[in-house]
Amino acid sequence: MESRADVPHQQLRGEVKQKNVAADGRNRRVLKDIDVSNVVGAVRGPVATRAAAKKLVEKKQVPETVIVISSDEESENIKPVSRRVSKEGFSRKEVKTLTSILTSRSKAACGLAKKPEDLLVNIDAADVENELAVVEYVDDIYKFYKLTEADGRVQDYMHLQPDINVKMRSILVDWLIEVHRKFELMPETLYLTLNIIDRFLAVKVVPRRELQLVGISSMLIACKYEEIWAPEVSDFICISDNAYIREQVLTMEKAILGKLEWYLTVPTPYVFLVRYIKASVPSDKEMENMVFFLVELGLMQYPVVIMYCPSLIAASAVYAARCTLDKSPFGLKL
Repeated sequence: MESRADVPHQQLRGEVKQKNVAADGRNRRVLKDIDVSNVVGAVRGPVATRAAAKKLVEKKQVPETVIVISSDEESENIKPVSRRVSKEGFSRKEVKTLTSILTSRSKAACGLAKKPEDLLVNIDAADVENELAVVEYVDDIYKFYKLTEADGRVQDYMHLQPDINVKMRSILVDWLIEVHRKFELMPETLYLTLNIIDRFLAVKVVPRRELQLVGISSMLIACKYEEIWAPEVSDFICISDNAYIREQVLTMEKAILGKLEWYLTVPTPYVFLVRYIKASVPSDKEMENMVFFLVELGLMQYPVVIMYCPSLIAASAVYAARCTLDKSPFGLKL
């Protein structure tokens, strides 16, 4: 009988112990903050006691700081920004390198910094009513010149000419400039003449005695292309002191046109000079004369013609003229 009475009693103790374990599991997180007596009272006591224990637990819990971290997908869409870490947190700040600072200062000193559009001068505004200025097409025309200026450039040919050297070419160009001034020809004629001479010498070996003949024949072709009233063949024979006869000039003219395949519409430095002088504000006659003088001086130099394109030669002449005459703005002083 005693053993039977003890069995339910042991089972009851086991059940109570299991309930206490379960209660400990439920309240494991709260035990470190409140007394055990409060837990027992909350479990066994009435509803009011359990509510009071719950409020006490909520008061003693410290609010946690939540840190939101963006996902990988969001971070891929964000561009990297230079950050400087401080004690207070992260602050975004643009970092300027020494190169960018020096570049911006140089542009400001040269007058190359970005200017508002209202400060830009429309150099074609005065020619809107002039049909010959073709203001509607001038931008397209110069884009075409830039695209085709490589076709009319001269390659290095002096090593192919056994009887001609650089000095002889310079003497010929100097003499042709005097002939051009004597005949009062247009500027386009002179630049086209020099282009024809160089392109012909690049494809044909010419003896020394015929170099002057190539010069007057090339000018005759340029005059027929550019001038309204071109000089006659007899005029060129007379200006060359009767060194050649009429048949020789006409034969050389035919040979030049055949070698060049009648390709005479080429952008010479003159077409760019006209545009650059017009864009060089303010401009006057003195600066214009200086520009043409510098270009003609450069065209006499064989390396200049070979190494640089016509547009670059024209731009350099305008820049050098403005520096020489102290026209502002002109860029850095050299």
